[in-house]
Amino acid sequence: MRRARAALSAFCLALLATLSLAEPAAAAPQTVANGVQFTDTSGSPVHAHGGGVVKTGGYYYWFGENRNADNTFRYVDVYRSTDLKNWEFRNHVLTQSSATELATANIERPKVMYNASTGKYVMWMHKENGSDYSEARAAVAVSDTVDGDYTWQGSFRPLGQHMSRDITVFVDTDGTGYMASAANENYDLHLYRLTADYTGIASLVANPWPGGHREAPALFKRDGVYFMLTSGATGWSPNQQQYATATSPAGPWSTMANVGDSTAYGSQTAWVQPVQGTSGTGYLYLGDRWGNSFGGTVNDSRYVWLPLTFPTTTSMSLSWTPEVSVDTAAGTVAGTSATSSTLIARHSARCADVTSQSMWQGAQLKQYDCNGGNHQKYWLRPTGDGYYHLVVRHSSLCVQENAATVTQENCDTASTAQQWSVSAAGSYVTVASRATGECLDVNGASTANSAAVITYTCNGATNQQWTRGT
Repeated sequence: MRRARAALSAFCLALLATLSLAEPAAAAPQTVANGVQFTDTSGSPVHAHGGGVVKTGGYYYWFGENRNADNTFRYVDVYRSTDLKNWEFRNHVLTQSSATELATANIERPKVMYNASTGKYVMWMHKENGSDYSEARAAVAVSDTVDGDYTWQGSFRPLGQHMSRDITVFVDTDGTGYMASAANENYDLHLYRLTADYTGIASLVANPWPGGHREAPALFKRDGVYFMLTSGATGWSPNQQQYATATSPAGPWSTMANVGDSTAYGSQTAWVQPVQGTSGTGYLYLGDRWGNSFGGTVNDSRYVWLPLTFPTTTSMSLSWTPEVSVDTAAGTVAGTSATSSTLIARHSARCADVTSQSMWQGAQLKQYDCNGGNHQKYWLRPTGDGYYHLVVRHSSLCVQENAATVTQENCDTASTAQQWSVSAAGSYVTVASRATGECLDVNGASTANSAAVITYTCNGATNQQWTRGT
């Protein structure tokens, strides 16, 4: 009897240990910086571009593209997090050696879904030959575990005939699986019902917007209403995102309506993640700011995550915020209340400007005619001790004092060269570096365009006085 009790006790302890691994403790609320390249818990860049998220065992698992320098396929990577901010790298779940046809390929927009009937994780993705986009195939891989190695099942055109490029997946509340992909040279967007095991196409259920030229689909359901969020087809360049709604995947679907600004705040739709918690469910837009759009590669891309709000049951709103507050325990997603403003030099009436609208670190600040561009707007982010980071609106990089220049750089909370005081000087302000105490200054009091913005000993001159404009 004692042995039986001991065995039972050991079994219970083991079971509790397993459950504790599967269901981590509730995560604390987090603030996620926007428009930046995320890093994982080891400090390496997160390569989950064009990705999607599946939640299992209390963790959010984020899958996405990790590419070679020439933008061809290298890996599908997966990361996990409990709070949607701190991401732990887990595995290269699909690699060039996973299958012969992956040795040279393009694999884009990998999305994973869990099949409760089979206990399998199923990955759908867009596959090309690595040199052009003539294949236009869907592809499937499966795994017994969410972050294990995925076994390649092959690539094909849906129903043997339809082109398939940008792709997404969705599991409905009744367990039915769906896949949507751009077809007909991206002019159509097809919605398919999957087979019971999610590894094949059962039927084409809708082609609601023929000729619409939409891609980057993200499909989700809220309060019984299906939302399809998409982008236009303009290559790597951002464009106007649009959405439509229906009460059934088969439709009828509404016409597409604009959401967000004309460039989705410099991003393209990748995924919409419901964040379900004790207070309800928030919805988080996950977008890619493609590195190729500003002279880099896919692996230079940055992430734009924004709260989605719903004025009515069938309408959706997307607004810019420099930071997102996420509470996965409560299920809340909210933007930071912040206003970006220009810095206009008193002596010249010209704006502090990031040279050539650069998105890159090291770009120098100069003065230039004010034009309303986001490369001339700065958000004052408090450091908590009376100083501020000056965060450039278009790049989300921080203004930094250097020996002879002022530049934009990756934000570093420990760097006093990126911390500034802002003091009133009559109806103007002076901006001084915490590191040296010197003031933001237009070099030589020049009134010309492209005169360098530097720091210099504070002297009250008008080339050190600034107006915060709209």
